[in-house]
Amino acid sequence: MSRTLRARIFLSVLLTLPAVGLGSGTAGAAEPDPSPSGGAGVMASPGQYALDSRLERTLGDHGAGSYLDSATGELVVAVTDAAAAETVRASGARAELVGRSTAQLQAVMDVLEARAKIPGTSWGIDPAANQVAVEADESVSTPSMARLRAVAASLGEAVRLRRVPGTFTKEVAGGDAVHGGGFRCSAAFNVSRGAELFFLTAGHCTESAVSWSAVAGGPEIGTREGSSFPTDDYGLVRYTGTPEAPGTVNLHDGGAQDITSAADAIVGQALRKSGSTTRVTSGTVTAVDVTVNYSDGPVYGMVRTTACSSGGDSGGAHFSGSTALGIHSGSSGCSGTNGSAIHQPVREVLGVYGVEVY
Repeated sequence: MSRTLRARIFLSVLLTLPAVGLGSGTAGAAEPDPSPSGGAGVMASPGQYALDSRLERTLGDHGAGSYLDSATGELVVAVTDAAAAETVRASGARAELVGRSTAQLQAVMDVLEARAKIPGTSWGIDPAANQVAVEADESVSTPSMARLRAVAASLGEAVRLRRVPGTFTKEVAGGDAVHGGGFRCSAAFNVSRGAELFFLTAGHCTESAVSWSAVAGGPEIGTREGSSFPTDDYGLVRYTGTPEAPGTVNLHDGGAQDITSAADAIVGQALRKSGSTTRVTSGTVTAVDVTVNYSDGPVYGMVRTTACSSGGDSGGAHFSGSTALGIHSGSSGCSGTNGSAIHQPVREVLGVYGVEVY
């Protein structure tokens, strides 16, 4: 294999499995999203990532999530009492008093899990609205939609429900193609553990094959080290031989973005997605702790964004500047510039496998 081809492959490998729908049903028009976190995202700073993580641990049950103000770029932390608000202000962030804690919003999602676990649905926490934002795609039938509406209504203003176009589908991708088990896929980020090199990708890719190559039927470049899907959606492939594997993401314009750190995404922040089908698209983080009910099982703890994506993008890189954020899992498609891309938070995966970006 030539040095140029290896460099392209390892920049940021985007996996491409066939699209798998969640079922069929009556299409419904999308409703506007009234979330205060809507609009163009703002860039998060390293200090904001660190402060967000620290306050989440400090506030515990007195917190209700955080987001970036699209007008000022400030980190806004939702809290349920005055003492917690003072803690937030003393840290340098802006406090906002709300009526529902993260624990209460998670309890709402537990009800949805028990009573409305319908393929083609998704829900997650929007801290800017202090609500659980529920989406139903076009595959959700009229009877199922009626059931979902009834459950949402029973939960009152804690839930916001809307129809979205398309169908929630796993979309394998990340940068340049790799192949395994008859599927074309990709890695999101190259990672290391000591002297060993690996790439991360979607778990619904690594579930399909042990051996991976740069071209269909070509020589092996890596073997599956770990895989988790459903419930989670991540996989780890160990490079074999002596690969050239730079710690970058393919920008599909001849350039690459160096990746030097990893963080959890913050609602309201801007990010980019690199995928082999839609290449590089931009969007805003709109919800965290998201559940997506795929046809072959749910995934939990995901992040929802407005980045555009389509079949072939799963396993791709979600990133902001030099910070790795997530591994592309799927979406309900893209309407204009408004997508619904879902990613697996990458920090969780780094911890599970004991690897790091470089």
